[in-house]
Amino acid sequence: PPPPPPPPLFSSRRRHTRCCSWSRGLGDVYKRQMEGCKERALDVGLRFEKESLEYIVTNRDLLELTPKVMIPTLYDYWVHDVEVLKEKGKYELYPGNPYETVINTRPAISFYNDNNPDWLNVMIFYHVIGHIDFFQNNLYFRHTWDYDFNGEALSDKRALAKLRSERGRWVDYVIEFTRGIDNLVGYHGLLSKIFSAPDSGISEKVDFYFDIYLQDIAKVNISKYIKELERYNASINEDPVMGEQGFFSLVDQRHPEFGSLFKKHRAAKKQKPRDLLEFIMENSKMLGREENQWMLMVIQIIRKTAMFFQPQIRTKIMNEGWASYWHETLYMNDDRIKGHEVDFARVNAGVTAMPRVGLNPYALGMRLFYFLEEMAEKGKVSWEFQHMADSGRRKDFDAKTGKGKDFIFNVRENFSDFTFIQSFVDQDFVTTNKRFVAGKRLNQQKMVWEYYVKSRSADDYRDMLMASMYHPPNIEVDEEKTKENALYLIHRFEGKPLVAEYIPNTMLGIEYLWGGPVQLETMEVVATPQAPRMPTMPGIPMPQTDAPEPRELKWQRVIYTMHDRKLSRNAL
Repeated sequence: PPPPPPPPLFSSRRRHTRCCSWSRGLGDVYKRQMEGCKERALDVGLRFEKESLEYIVTNRDLLELTPKVMIPTLYDYWVHDVEVLKEKGKYELYPGNPYETVINTRPAISFYNDNNPDWLNVMIFYHVIGHIDFFQNNLYFRHTWDYDFNGEALSDKRALAKLRSERGRWVDYVIEFTRGIDNLVGYHGLLSKIFSAPDSGISEKVDFYFDIYLQDIAKVNISKYIKELERYNASINEDPVMGEQGFFSLVDQRHPEFGSLFKKHRAAKKQKPRDLLEFIMENSKMLGREENQWMLMVIQIIRKTAMFFQPQIRTKIMNEGWASYWHETLYMNDDRIKGHEVDFARVNAGVTAMPRVGLNPYALGMRLFYFLEEMAEKGKVSWEFQHMADSGRRKDFDAKTGKGKDFIFNVRENFSDFTFIQSFVDQDFVTTNKRFVAGKRLNQQKMVWEYYVKSRSADDYRDMLMASMYHPPNIEVDEEKTKENALYLIHRFEGKPLVAEYIPNTMLGIEYLWGGPVQLETMEVVATPQAPRMPTMPGIPMPQTDAPEPRELKWQRVIYTMHDRKLSRNAL
């Protein structure tokens, strides 16, 4: 069999973790404390299912479950065993104690390190409640609300174990090939299907005629378009029941090809898969053979697992920020903090401190929520304030709307990290929180790299944050060029090239699942010569110099072809 592929083309998997089924539950005293935390959280407006499960676990439990993203019921996979050994080695060198983790299941499950003191578990539970509220109310998690993933994962694990007993190592090959492209799942397509617009009462045929046929195919001018619209309205007003049929009888006479084009449109709309894996499952001749039908189950399990984790990857800053906001707000107003104020301050500062260089999602998200609450409380989230140029008036502006909490609850429900950062990281936030973009330069006298403040601009800071976010490549199937059993893929270039070292083995896996040649069209950087640098003179100290400025990049369209396990590359 072909060798296993490496990680996905673009991989940035930062997922929430899961709970051990064999850990011990909390005692009655702890449980009563947790119920009290829930009541306080509900009183301030958080919304979540009251039923939940809490467990105490050891560091060893956490190490063994880390490769499974802390889901004890996740399918077995040989890479997990290798990762366990690596994590144990890390722990021996750098021992650390994670405080908690929480599962987006029904009911929600959380567990706590057995090294946590009692007061800390109370504070942490407020943090967990913030996560549960986020899971159960943020619309990007909508597809996870109607089933228990923990239970489904157990069923999938048993199904794969049965297949291994029948098919042996081939099951692991299919898992590896599928995981190589599981970051390309059609998550937004799934959401658009869930949140599709309500039925407007206008038929699909009418939409196709006015939105596609007249504008894109017939390309009529505006006056003809308006005349057709008026004729349609007159037909419906004259006969609401049969008016549409009468309208299209004349359309069919004028445009005989309309009927066949509409049928093709409907067929294409229904058959179009949401992502590459779905297309392969539906169209691969190799997977369609009777002896290979079992592979479809494996691919579907990997795809479903990847789809489940998509919102957690895409809301890391918001999710951790929301939980940190509420653990700080609720615990500081809890009488159980008495006697532990200094301990709380030390732990909380460690979790929510803003680093000078780098990104702490807990700290950034929490400060953004505090910032937005204050802005909305004073009415600054308004057209009037946003278009106010006078700095003095902006500083003193206060409409006293009292809408701060309402606004951040609305943000929690409707935003992801991308829209959160893009919409709310402005110059006021950057200035208020003393944020900046750090640069790097070489001190040639000391021969060390030094960091310095490169920019305090909100645009630069926002760009830095956006560049650090999870953003898998947009790779689509070109159905017109996919013929003679050759799968043709197009990378919709968005300024980031694919990771070149992953392309060969990833395409090898796709070729195996597809059962034929695979072509990938993408963009790559064209090598350009670098300007020569001044040589260092012996005995003469050199001044501090900035890190070399990035050269202007030139891009070239290329096509990779994987055929019979051999990869070729050609410029287009």
